[in-house]
Amino acid sequence: MADSLSSSLGEEKEKDKDDRERSRRNARTDKNKAEDGVTEALGFKTKIADSKAKKRNLSDLSLLRFITTELTRGYFLEHNEAKYTERREKVYTCLRIPKELEKLMTFGFFLCLDAFLYVFTLLPLRVILALLRLVTVPCCGLSGSRLLQPAQVCDVLKGFIMVLCYSMMSYVDYAMMYHLIRGQSVIKLYIIYNMLEVADRLFSSFGQDILDALYWTATEPKEKKRAHIGVIPHFFMAVLYVFLHAILIMVQATTLNVAFNSHNKSLLTIMMSNNFVEIKGSVFKKFEKNNLFQMSNSDIKERFTNYILLLIVCLRNMEQFSWNPDHLWVLFPDVVMVIASEVAVDVVKHAFITKFNDISADVYGEYRASLAFDLVSSRQKNAYTDYSDSVSRRMGFIPLPLALLLIRVVTSSVKIQGSLSFMCVFLFYLGMITLKVLNSIVLLGTSCVFVKEANMEEKLSDPPPSAASSRANSRAHRIKFIQTLPQQGTFHFLVKMTRSTPTIPKSDSDTFLTTPDEDDENKIINTDTGLEGDMRPKMPKKDLLEIDRFTICGNRID
Repeated sequence: MADSLSSSLGEEKEKDKDDRERSRRNARTDKNKAEDGVTEALGFKTKIADSKAKKRNLSDLSLLRFITTELTRGYFLEHNEAKYTERREKVYTCLRIPKELEKLMTFGFFLCLDAFLYVFTLLPLRVILALLRLVTVPCCGLSGSRLLQPAQVCDVLKGFIMVLCYSMMSYVDYAMMYHLIRGQSVIKLYIIYNMLEVADRLFSSFGQDILDALYWTATEPKEKKRAHIGVIPHFFMAVLYVFLHAILIMVQATTLNVAFNSHNKSLLTIMMSNNFVEIKGSVFKKFEKNNLFQMSNSDIKERFTNYILLLIVCLRNMEQFSWNPDHLWVLFPDVVMVIASEVAVDVVKHAFITKFNDISADVYGEYRASLAFDLVSSRQKNAYTDYSDSVSRRMGFIPLPLALLLIRVVTSSVKIQGSLSFMCVFLFYLGMITLKVLNSIVLLGTSCVFVKEANMEEKLSDPPPSAASSRANSRAHRIKFIQTLPQQGTFHFLVKMTRSTPTIPKSDSDTFLTTPDEDDENKIINTDTGLEGDMRPKMPKKDLLEIDRFTICGNRID
């Protein structure tokens, strides 16, 4: 009985417990349903708000609003002031280039004119004085004194070269050469003219070396050990060079004359367009100050040579028309067109080169000062070269072949007969001497002003560099480099021994103009950093005054 009562009580408790749990679950379910209803209501309201916002944004992206924004939006240039200031300075630099460049060109033109007139005026007088000294010194019994000074020896050699080359040029028929070139097609003449320009640069680059070798061989002190082939072989090499260069310039002048006399002027137009091709070959290259100085000297020489060629063309045409002055006005437009195209090409070329390489227009003032320093230093007591030779080394302008051709053309075009003609020639010679003296005085005064403005007066008293001192300096620099090399850390030298000649230090412009394979030959790799470096000693950059001659046919200066 007791067991049955206890079991019934346990079952009732379990039922009550199940009822309470069921009621809790129902309450929880009702609560969850209520929360879900509130969430659905909020989500619906959120969707409505999002759709309204999208509609509002779509209404904002209208065409009228876009146009209004484009018309009213603004910006402030002062937020990048440095950039726009630099752009303005580049524009001002380009505007200054024509003025500064023409100042340099004008100064260089008169320098070339001075060296060119020297061949016609003072050189014959100096040769006569040297020959008189050569005759009078032995007669006076001055056996202990030197017969001729080194400068007089060089003058006599120049005179003999001019005489021999002129006698050889007398056998060259200008009329036959003119008709031979005139019979060629326009394309052939264009190719020939381009080849002649390249050959002229190569001749100018190597010709002054031949003349300098002759002068030094003839004036070298006798106590030194002989290391040359002799004066006579060098003399014949110089005669052959001057003659061939004169023939080359004659062919160039003849081609230009054919272009002037062509009916449709097509050849002249093609030759002028060749100047604009020069812009493409120069503007997009890396240039430094020394490279730009080289190119400026080349442009000065080229412009002066073109003026002489135009003078020769005018003389030949005037001779063919019996010196009729009316024909000169026929040639005048073509002459002006050639000169104007040359000036325009030079201005555009230099303007963009200075712009792309961030070179200031003030650099042309330094170039003028460097050319002026050559003129002033050649008038010093310790001068080691004549001024005409200094111009030849600096600009690549060698006046002997050009003067020889002009003498040949003038003597064949102008007939001298009678005493009155000789009197006119003598007066013309006096006029040339007067022009030479006045030009030299003005140039010397202007050069002194340029040197003083550039603060280069103290360099005038410096002695000229000698070969022994330069070798000693280079040896000391190599020793210093070897001594400082172990202090730089541990290196593995990977050297390709392909040639035994010493390497020449290159500037940054040489690295740009040469192929990368040439620079990979001598590299060192640092084991700490893993970076490559150049094992060659870095030489200091050369000053403009230390570069005595430029390779006119390229853009590289060693």
